[in-house]
Amino acid sequence: MAHKVTLLPGDGTGPEVTSAMKMCVEATGVKIDWEVCEVGEKSIVKYGQPLTDIVLESIRRNKCAIKGPITTPIGKGFRSVNVQLRQSLDLFACVRPCFYYEGTKTPIKNVNLMIFRENTEDLYAGIEFDINTPEVARLRALINEMSPKKVKEDSAISIKPISMSGSKRIVKFAFDWAVKLERRKVTAVHKANIMKFSDGLFLRCAQEVAKQYAGKIEFNDCIVDNMCMQLVQSTHLYDCLVLPNLYGDIISDLCAGLVGSLGIAPGANYGDEIALFEPVHGSAPKYAGQNKVNPTATILSSVWMLRHLKEEAAATRLDNAVRAVLKDGKHVTYDLKADRNDPSAVGTMQMAEAICKKI
Repeated sequence: MAHKVTLLPGDGTGPEVTSAMKMCVEATGVKIDWEVCEVGEKSIVKYGQPLTDIVLESIRRNKCAIKGPITTPIGKGFRSVNVQLRQSLDLFACVRPCFYYEGTKTPIKNVNLMIFRENTEDLYAGIEFDINTPEVARLRALINEMSPKKVKEDSAISIKPISMSGSKRIVKFAFDWAVKLERRKVTAVHKANIMKFSDGLFLRCAQEVAKQYAGKIEFNDCIVDNMCMQLVQSTHLYDCLVLPNLYGDIISDLCAGLVGSLGIAPGANYGDEIALFEPVHGSAPKYAGQNKVNPTATILSSVWMLRHLKEEAAATRLDNAVRAVLKDGKHVTYDLKADRNDPSAVGTMQMAEAICKKI
């Protein structure tokens, strides 16, 4: 019986990288019944909004989805569809594996990290009040009444909610995965030295949950700015990182840089019943339709999708095929060449075809 999976092609280069992914998944022999839905800019044209109930109902029904990147306007326009999907579907755990693949351009060869990012709270909760509005004036007045630290009149304000329940949930998720994947250590990343109540709560929750895994998984914590330095200088000391939403976003991009680029960084979002897989990189609209961009991150995201669907053998074959093509270095996109102007670089679909031949 075929697996039912919602496919969201996305914006910009999204349709290209998801087509490449689809080709590779089908080459494994696993039967997928793809239910294609539009999100982002195409959805705005068709439905007047970037995310519709049609999409949410499809994902809830199928309980598994994979998507291409979606354009998010900077400083204006609609809010991130990615964030809306995670919040609407309660996909509280974002998992971003960062592994070294031979053949990629990176001076660090021993990167083997799992990033567990809380996905629904923190500054990404989207609780914001714009400058010069009645709402921000009321909030500023309330804060100034309660706090000795005053908010300036010409301020916009964002709220950073971090809950005990949300923090314990993501930390437990990280520890359970660490046990399942036979990892050795979980590090909680925070800024509790400055934000003693919000980040302090996250740290205290992590310490409490860690006690349940004593003797199984090692636990420590690290301040987020120090973690940035440690990951560059002493990557091998770390294994699994669990972080609040904003830090998780930033640190996972840093780790993508450690393994070569965002172009080879897969991602997954998990709730209690639903999983949504996606590349970490953006939509790169300037390259749309050029058959040029690297499809690796989306293809590797589908490896984790196959594992979620309990198609472990197919997932392993696809992962090994990607490794073989990257190591060989012949049939790869321009960004994976030593010289980005190398005329032997292939297109998005041609790289996918080379991967299919290795499966």
